[in-house]
Amino acid sequence: MKPKSAVRYVGSALLALGSAAALTLPAAAAATGDAFASPEMLTAMQRDLGLTADQATARVTNEMKAAEADAGLRGTLGSSYAGSHFADGSAKLTVSVTDAAKADAIRATGAEVRVVARSAAQLDAVKSTLDKADQQANGVSGWYVDTVSNRIVVTAKVVADGEKFVKASGADAAAITVLQSNEDPTTLYDVRGGDAYYMGGGRCSVGFSVQGGYVTAGHCGTVGTATQGFNRVASGSFRGSSFPGNDYAWVGTNSNWTPRGVVNRYNGGTVAVKGSSEAAVGASICRSGSTTGWRCGTVQAKNQTVRYPQGTVNGMTRTNACAEPGDSGGSWLAGNQAQGVTSGGSGNCSSGGTTYFFPVNPILSRYGLRLVTS
Repeated sequence: MKPKSAVRYVGSALLALGSAAALTLPAAAAATGDAFASPEMLTAMQRDLGLTADQATARVTNEMKAAEADAGLRGTLGSSYAGSHFADGSAKLTVSVTDAAKADAIRATGAEVRVVARSAAQLDAVKSTLDKADQQANGVSGWYVDTVSNRIVVTAKVVADGEKFVKASGADAAAITVLQSNEDPTTLYDVRGGDAYYMGGGRCSVGFSVQGGYVTAGHCGTVGTATQGFNRVASGSFRGSSFPGNDYAWVGTNSNWTPRGVVNRYNGGTVAVKGSSEAAVGASICRSGSTTGWRCGTVQAKNQTVRYPQGTVNGMTRTNACAEPGDSGGSWLAGNQAQGVTSGGSGNCSSGGTTYFFPVNPILSRYGLRLVTS
């Protein structure tokens, strides 16, 4: 029997996942850290996540190997797969599943097992119902799949507004939690000068190089918008762009520009990109942007819907790394793996905040692009 009040209000804030504590790997594994992340990224992780050098190396090694295991388990577990995450303070990946009979397959990879009520597909279906009711989400800042709680989380400044939205949407309220949140998401577009790329008087940041150009945020420009590089030399134009709904674009560059498989550190150095394997919830992640440079945090949730003043964007990833105007379109990396491009958020790098990025793999797939790697 369903409870009388299926929509729950839990606290006033989400807890950050994946703390610096208790990262213990064999010395041989830790020694391979440089294969998964550049020295610059490891330094940024130490600064923003409060890690020692050894902890940063061990953590990124562990998380990249866990990402490989998780990718394999998605196929093995099929429809019973319910997501994965790093529990707070743990270096061991937890994989959730709805079928207890498949626990041994998870344990065989070295991961922890958690049996839950809802599969990832079922949670996505609930979120999809909310997405379709976007026009009724007055006072709501967003909603996302929370792998840790095995529920959908709706955020609103006033809890009653979130509860009203859930009821109006027709979504399964028993699978939804409403959280009070003062977040007020905005896109991170800026009209000030800078050293990234320019378009129509504005400035955004390059995401990742692809064959023929680079990917970036959709709100930075529409198809046909001309671009200039960091040095104000004509560089190309937007060949594809989607915003709102999505927040991604790709810019085709002219023959004067050569896409390289690296991310600019804005200090004279670069970070190599080796691929685009998706990091788990709770994993450490770093971003680069032309306003605030390198900043790190952790992945808090995936499949986040965000309501901006310009419109709603679906399918994003939520993080606790900070960003500011002008960082839009910039790169997100987990180790040496490309994760996505900056969309927007709330807060800043003085007081902290929440930042969202659009995953890179769907962008590559949508436009048939190939990531340039080092």
